[in-house]
Amino acid sequence: MVLVLFCHGLLRYASEYAFRTFRMKPSPFRRPRLAAARAAAVAALAGAAAGCGFQLQDTGRTLPPALAHTYIASEDRRSEFVESLRDVLRLHGVELVSENEASAVLEIVRDETGQSVLSVSARNTPREYEVWYVVAFRLRIDGQESLSPPPIQLTRAYTYDETKVLAKAREEQVLRRALAEELARQVVRRIEALQTAPESVDPSA
Repeated sequence: MVLVLFCHGLLRYASEYAFRTFRMKPSPFRRPRLAAARAAAVAALAGAAAGCGFQLQDTGRTLPPALAHTYIASEDRRSEFVESLRDVLRLHGVELVSENEASAVLEIVRDETGQSVLSVSARNTPREYEVWYVVAFRLRIDGQESLSPPPIQLTRAYTYDETKVLAKAREEQVLRRALAEELARQVVRRIEALQTAPESVDPSA
């Protein structure tokens, strides 16, 4: 039990360190040190996971080689989803570059989030909300469209208490961030499927 708690704490610390590092804004004078810090963050997270018998969910799979240099095209480049997507791609070793330098373009064609009322009390005040997040993307490799799946939508529900407005607003933000992170992982998994898709068999062979 003590070992489990220790590993949980170690993984949480390593994950938070990696997340803070990747969220840091580079400056011309800090780029070399920031790159080294990011590499150390990934190594720390991988080492913590390996030491406790876990395998990282987002670092053990293969992306198509063309994604080594990727450009993310999005109208809102600072949305929670786009920022989460950058983090996940970097953890896979992807270098995010300008469109002119990219061999792959990941275009975010839909990036929307909001909340709706699920239930109300007898006084007709909201009692339960549902936070939703929906994204859609297209992937172009060497100018050719390689993937354009249907939109992906995730939802999470939470109870509302009008006496705890600030706490519930914070809960909504946390849920929205969690949805964005999970959507980013799902997008990457769909791209990974391109690499592992079975090749068609030539019947004449």
